[in-house]
Amino acid sequence: MERFFWICLAGALGTGARYLIGLWAGQRFGTAFPYGTLIVNITGCFFIAAVMQLAMSVAAFPPNLRLALTTGFLGGLTTYSSFGYETTKLAQDGARGAALVNFGVTTIACFAAVLLGAAAARLIIRA
Repeated sequence: MERFFWICLAGALGTGARYLIGLWAGQRFGTAFPYGTLIVNITGCFFIAAVMQLAMSVAAFPPNLRLALTTGFLGGLTTYSSFGYETTKLAQDGARGAALVNFGVTTIACFAAVLLGAAAARLIIRA
């Protein structure tokens, strides 16, 4: 039950962070493109890879912390369902170019962020 509590608490924090990042991105970059969703998906991919790499490489990494960070916080932060909806909506609204850019940038950047996150964790472990 304790593990469940930490996952839920971290999920709430991730959801709050997602909301605040979305507000900030809308104010900073405008709302014609889903910048907030793009930002949280790329950073989420980076951090999930870093956390998992650390958890697999450091024997003392607490399993409850791994789950709270990945399933909880990053699960609340990242927004694949929003990405799917917003990309489809862009295409339906006639902004097919923006839809393709969002799809391409998100897909490529998120995979790159996973590779960079894992590499960063490996550097931390060696330091």
